[in-house]
Amino acid sequence: MRAIIFGLAAERLSVAERRFFQAVAPAGFILFKRNCQAPAQLRALTDALRDCLGWAAPILIDQEGGRVQRLAPPVWAARPAPGTFRAMADVDPAAAARAAYLNAAVMAAELAALGVDVNCVPDLDLAFPQAAPAVVGDRSYGDDPARVSALGRAVAEGTLAGGALPVIKHLPGHGRGAVDSHFELPRIDAAAADLQANDFLPFQALADLPLAMTGHLLIPAYDAARPVTTSPAVIDQVIRGEIGFDGLLMSDDLSMQALSGTVGARAAACLAAGCDVALHCNGDLDEMAAVADQARDFDAAGRRRFDAALARRPTTASLDVGAAAAELADLMPAAATA
Repeated sequence: MRAIIFGLAAERLSVAERRFFQAVAPAGFILFKRNCQAPAQLRALTDALRDCLGWAAPILIDQEGGRVQRLAPPVWAARPAPGTFRAMADVDPAAAARAAYLNAAVMAAELAALGVDVNCVPDLDLAFPQAAPAVVGDRSYGDDPARVSALGRAVAEGTLAGGALPVIKHLPGHGRGAVDSHFELPRIDAAAADLQANDFLPFQALADLPLAMTGHLLIPAYDAARPVTTSPAVIDQVIRGEIGFDGLLMSDDLSMQALSGTVGARAAACLAAGCDVALHCNGDLDEMAAVADQARDFDAAGRRRFDAALARRPTTASLDVGAAAAELADLMPAAATA
């Protein structure tokens, strides 16, 4: 099995994509709004992707709520942004955590019914004043590490209760980045001591979770030449060491322009640096072929982490969806549910 997770181009699996995926045997798939047209269509697509590989491969999505919502209105219900729970916590931290849990659980149950079993939440990046709005902004649970940890834990536990695996992101912290990593490489100039005392703390608090995603960030305090995703120093010293994460580590999307070089070179570099899985999202078949050409199969440590993560996939949701949705509606401010 190749240590890659791929996107695809449209709402249906093409003949060319099916042949490619069968030949390459990726570790799973990730979906975007372009793939999600209607419930019946999406369920047929997730079934087709797994049928293509011949096993229950993980299927990922970014369903955060707010700006990052792949299942979007008018077909699917609008979901509150993470920043909504940050504002609630200013008034009642316990109610905010409960609402975040319920919201995550309801989203996960909806995803699970459609065949999507991994939701890339929670986003544990701190909301620093200089943070790029497109990357952080209302996607963040706040600027206080303890609050972000508490809300992030609630979201992760809710996701599991609803029937999906969570993914903590973007290690080791995107919050100080002043530019959008989709287009440029953010530079995090804070001292190591400041990062350890702030940015890393939510990731340490949730380091027991099975899946995580890197941020494409340059952190000169640890590596002045290579972004986190391709930096053995940051992955070994910070993510595996100081943060203590021993789960499956995937890259952020290799097609983002924060990284340099060809997509194939990016895939090889991130796997060589210590990422367990290379993530390529844009569905361009030529790019995917280049990534597959340079990527390797899982090594022993990566396969151990992959198997351990999948072993934690909920087999049944421990959730009464109707009751959870009703309780959530009672907790949420009217502006957040309008």
